[in-house]
Amino acid sequence: MAKKFLSLLKAKNEKPLECPPVTIGFLGDSVTNGCFEVLPANTDHGTDGYDVVFDQEHSYSSYLYRTFISLYPNAQINIVNAGISGDDAPTGLSRMDRDLMSFHPDLVIVCYGLNDAYNGPDKLDTYKNALTGILRRILASGAEAILMTPQPVCTRVHGRLDSAELRKLAVELAELFHSGVFDRYMNAAREAAAEAGVPVCDCYAKWMRMYESGVDITDHLVNYLNHPTRQMHWLFANSLADTIFMND
Repeated sequence: MAKKFLSLLKAKNEKPLECPPVTIGFLGDSVTNGCFEVLPANTDHGTDGYDVVFDQEHSYSSYLYRTFISLYPNAQINIVNAGISGDDAPTGLSRMDRDLMSFHPDLVIVCYGLNDAYNGPDKLDTYKNALTGILRRILASGAEAILMTPQPVCTRVHGRLDSAELRKLAVELAELFHSGVFDRYMNAAREAAAEAGVPVCDCYAKWMRMYESGVDITDHLVNYLNHPTRQMHWLFANSLADTIFMND
């Protein structure tokens, strides 16, 4: 599904002195950014808001990088992680030239939906149109693109959430899940990819199969809201590798 990218990797690995390095770009929100736990922010005046733990070393972009440098040990592979916590698809479209395309990536992984879906069903078209714009801009540059769907948000209010504010957020996110709004956003993402002719790495579908098979997926969100655990970032990385190596 990423024939040009694999061809460039093969050439760089075989003739490292003669071929240019290969660049993988990532565009998305907090999960792409490498955000994990959400902790109370302690100051001299007591608790004041929340701090998010950033750990890009254990994000799916880093895991995918490790996978490819082990497979192509002679190739120089560059990573540009343009994920930003709190971002959504329309903002991603507006900033992608500055934050990502200026680095001339050969392959771009796009993952949005967690923050977009929080806007409710009225913003579905806005989300889909922004994703379509992102994918078309990538393809117009000559790069290849993969649209990756995110994992679901929490399905319940986890007992370990001891903050009234975070518990309120969990109620709202679980409603997005159970009402089918999040499903509608993921369907819109698949439609955008199909219209742009871009492959989908459907991690959302994998998480949903786990959920339907009895897995408590909320337990696998490190903040019990919308950030996967470090172990589950391997699922994203391995799924992306499968998509990249998949035959048409």
